[in-house]
Amino acid sequence: MSEVPKPHQPLVTHIYTADPSAHVFEDRIYIYPSHDLDHDGPVNDNGDQYKMEDYHVLSMADLNSPVVDHGEVLHVKDVPWASSQMWAPDAAYKNGKYYLFFPARDHDGIFRIGVATSSSPQGPFHPEEQYIPGSFSIDPAVFIDEDDAAYMLFGGLWGGQLEKWQTGSYVEDAEGPAPDAPALGPRIAKLSEDMLSMSTEALEIVIVDQEGKPLTASNEECRYFEGPWMHKYNGKYYLSYSTGTTHKLVYATGDNPMGPFTFQGTILPPVLGWTTHHSIVQFEDKWYLFYHDCSLSGGVDYKRCVKFAELTYNSDGTIRMIDPYPEK
Repeated sequence: MSEVPKPHQPLVTHIYTADPSAHVFEDRIYIYPSHDLDHDGPVNDNGDQYKMEDYHVLSMADLNSPVVDHGEVLHVKDVPWASSQMWAPDAAYKNGKYYLFFPARDHDGIFRIGVATSSSPQGPFHPEEQYIPGSFSIDPAVFIDEDDAAYMLFGGLWGGQLEKWQTGSYVEDAEGPAPDAPALGPRIAKLSEDMLSMSTEALEIVIVDQEGKPLTASNEECRYFEGPWMHKYNGKYYLSYSTGTTHKLVYATGDNPMGPFTFQGTILPPVLGWTTHHSIVQFEDKWYLFYHDCSLSGGVDYKRCVKFAELTYNSDGTIRMIDPYPEK
């Protein structure tokens, strides 16, 4: 158990954590992060430095309570179809069960998305024998709408292999779109009632600018890179994500979870480290952003720490940009 967390400070310091997926289950805040390993291996654009192989679950009674680490809840060795790199997960509750959605490389080195179940939000989680049929790439994020329909968003460029699936099949040497062509968007699919498969084909979400034109691949300040998240506020759907190469968390809004979404602006400017990944959750009457940076390790990109900050809206529904380092 840690001390009481403070905004913009690491939630835990005894392990490296990243990619926080935050939810309110059973009146507690649960955080499902990835678990960075402490190693000194090679660093490259393929993401080999991100060697994560297991998941821990963190929780706290509220934002003024100590963080509890519930320990390892799933390891790659327990997943028959997976070989390595248990990257950013998400969790959901439906049908009286808790579901952990996670990406990993299969035994051919291709990223797929798996699911594991538990009777408790604390885990442990028990994986399905096979990955979700038709799944690919990384960064699953599950959104359950007010009508109880569940959607899974996913996809990440470069190491996340999204470019390799533009034809609908895996093409090892595929490249991204031309600079002036529409950027690749995240994928979204409806989940089956049992949450173990996709009940619809995974479709690409279109993100447009204020004039209704699709964001182009060269628009690295705004276009999608990885880490999708969806939440709903005052009847509007908010799609937020990382821009990757320009290291921002940004968002777009729409009237339908399947899109299209109109780009709105920046939630979080760049933090220390290359990656940025987040979740947004409402707890009681406030909203919070959970994110990560590399401050705990002094700036090592693949040794990250999870943090949080309060998120606020303007009267028109736009999100106020958060300063990740307000003390500077």
